[in-house]
Amino acid sequence: MLSTWPCRTGDEFALCFDSGRDYRILVSPALFDESNKLRHFTAQLMRALDAAGLDAFLPDLPGQNESLAGLSQQTLAGWADEMAAAAQHFQATHILTIRAGAALAPDLPGWDYAPLPPAKQLKSMLRGRTLAAREAGREETSAALLERGRTEGLELAGYALGPQMIAGLADADNMPPSRRRTIEKAELPGAGLWLRAEPDHDADQVSAMAALIVAEAQQ
Repeated sequence: MLSTWPCRTGDEFALCFDSGRDYRILVSPALFDESNKLRHFTAQLMRALDAAGLDAFLPDLPGQNESLAGLSQQTLAGWADEMAAAAQHFQATHILTIRAGAALAPDLPGWDYAPLPPAKQLKSMLRGRTLAAREAGREETSAALLERGRTEGLELAGYALGPQMIAGLADADNMPPSRRRTIEKAELPGAGLWLRAEPDHDADQVSAMAALIVAEAQQ
């Protein structure tokens, strides 16, 4: 299941369920702190898709997970280019994006789960930092942090983001139109896992989303 794929920065890991089937789904995961909260959900969803007869691929991008590339050197546009390269490498027929991962998606049919403009995720991460600073007796504002981040980079939610990444996130305030179907959170049972304080899992959500994707892929 663990494999590697060739990035511009060298080989990166990928979680793969590959049996050479007709439907080959590339997964563009949630980003940063939401990726951590949704990692188990994403992996279990891929297992469910595999059990239903669909191949699925989750590539690490430079600076993510086990990558040896520095996160502070990465850009949102660079990640989008790598996701397009991954689609070609894995011969993807469809794509499933999760939250802000929709901003990285190549032009393939598929699904966007609760898509989130990167600028909104950045805003949330900035707000989290200002709240933590206030609890520590420091005053920081989101506006000042963003201005500094555009030139110096910032550490947000434990992630060291470079100035180009900060600028790319801040300027991506709308999702581009796509030919993918949006899966609204209300279509799955329970609250969004990204809203929970710690990483968690919900087997019912996995089952519901897998059933939806399988039914629609095979129409």
